[in-house]
Amino acid sequence: MPLSIVIGIVRDEEGKIFITRRHDTLHLGGLWEFPGGKVERGEMLGTALARELREEIGIEVISAVPLISFQHAYSDREIHFHVFDITEYTGKAQSQLGQGWIWAECHELQHYIFPAANRIILMAIYLPSFYAILNDDCEDLLARLEHLLAQGITLIQARLKNLSESQVREFLEIAHPRCNEQGALLLVNSGTVKAVEMSCDGIHLTGSDLLTWDSRPENLHWLSASCHNQAELKHAQKIGVDFVVLSPVLRTETHLDVEPLGWETFESLIIECNLPVYALGGVQKSDLQTAKFAGGQGIAGIRTFL
Repeated sequence: MPLSIVIGIVRDEEGKIFITRRHDTLHLGGLWEFPGGKVERGEMLGTALARELREEIGIEVISAVPLISFQHAYSDREIHFHVFDITEYTGKAQSQLGQGWIWAECHELQHYIFPAANRIILMAIYLPSFYAILNDDCEDLLARLEHLLAQGITLIQARLKNLSESQVREFLEIAHPRCNEQGALLLVNSGTVKAVEMSCDGIHLTGSDLLTWDSRPENLHWLSASCHNQAELKHAQKIGVDFVVLSPVLRTETHLDVEPLGWETFESLIIECNLPVYALGGVQKSDLQTAKFAGGQGIAGIRTFL
């Protein structure tokens, strides 16, 4: 049976994240990590989280929201990680166990050496709660893009399947630098003509295209995918995508004949998926907490953000 570990992502008022350095004599000694520890037999996750953060860094957890849950197999043990965003706490965070510690900016975390399993945690920390899909079903795509950016959306997929190559290039020549100015990532759907040649931050694979890719191109900065079942989730993980969307979670007006997964199935499918997963299909911004407590990274949608 995997060893259960709880981890807390603790931020200060400036948004910096608290990390500690493992003692050199410990397993994975010298590497950096997020505070947390082992769940005792019969202990609830929330209780274990509060106890570990009190013992390790001297804070009292008031509220926490699930960030991601996943399993990782080391050479000598298998670990089930339960990672939480600490949304409210009291006390002054500092190591209580003599470890080195620091408050790091989110974008600086990549410069610290963490255990291999923490790649997933780092990705979940970096990714936002909302993933907007910009569909080419309107006359003024740039105006719709500006509407998304005005909402503070920082992760956008351009789904431009009905535009010609010249139309796509013309749009992206303006849209890509505009997104970068606002600190937003712009991915292009693989159903777009010559998607891999376009100016963007990465590619979002359709479900059908996902299964035709055997590996991730080395020069691709961001890679995401659409999934609808466990087989697609496993393949996405195998080829090394950064995150996925899973759909349809709820019934949608455009696909009334498609049976939705429902939140219970959504949760059960992503338990074994070691990737951040966005809920797509019939969901609204107000479903964010439901998605997170089901193990999701957040909400994805087209009409959701219109």
